[in-house]
Amino acid sequence: MPTPAARSDAIPKPAMAMRALGRPKGVAIACIAVLAGAGWIYLGLMLAEMSSVLEAICRPSFGTAGASVAQAGLVFAMWCAMALAMMLPTAGPMILTYAEIAEAAARKGERVASPLVLIAGYVGVWLGVAAALAALQLLLARLSLLDPAMATASPLFSGAVFIGAGLYQFSALKHACVTQCQRPFPFFFANWTAAPGGVFRLGLRQGLYCLGCCWVMMLLMFAVGVMNVVWMAVLGAIMTIEKLGATTRFSRALGMMFIAVGAAFIVGSVIAHWPAGAS
Repeated sequence: MPTPAARSDAIPKPAMAMRALGRPKGVAIACIAVLAGAGWIYLGLMLAEMSSVLEAICRPSFGTAGASVAQAGLVFAMWCAMALAMMLPTAGPMILTYAEIAEAAARKGERVASPLVLIAGYVGVWLGVAAALAALQLLLARLSLLDPAMATASPLFSGAVFIGAGLYQFSALKHACVTQCQRPFPFFFANWTAAPGGVFRLGLRQGLYCLGCCWVMMLLMFAVGVMNVVWMAVLGAIMTIEKLGATTRFSRALGMMFIAVGAAFIVGSVIAHWPAGAS
């Protein structure tokens, strides 16, 4: 009689791969790790070649459409990597909630859609946001609000962005979106579907809730430096904490902190430009 090890070895590798793909939770974890990791790796490579990247982005286009498109594509790729690195881990609890429900349904013999479909819908929203942020970055650079190193060229601009982000923390829309992000189980329970198209739309809806919760924090990257990896990590951690169930008090305290930082930027700018010898 063959041993358990022998029976395991006898299972064809394609069958083992299909069995692994049939475990929604494992698939979800692997997908989050791979995509978020790819985002951070790409950003790391960009940082390692920062001088070449900045030269490519800031090189005069000489009026040629091809050069302008290449520059826009590079900025768009950077924001796509930032979206994957910063936002996908914050969606981990939501994605794993879906995977756990799907796994339970699969054990009962029910048909379920892969969590990859849900992730595709969620990521689709943030890739659209990446395109908008890339266009905004090019506009801000043209208005001289960002310098050639993709850092803010105006403390007043940075202060305004921080104050706007702080005020948004007190808004009803912020509260409604973060509440939806914190409660994925009731959302999936009320909207459950096994159709891949329906699950993709659920991913889109969750992506939009996430956007409503976090878009102003992504804008803060323009205030602190687009490629500031420390702020990427800090803001990613803050957004994750909010989605894990942080209280309204936490969000409002965060808002007060953003407003204070913004005020400090503005006051510092005013003092720096105050005429020497003025009373």
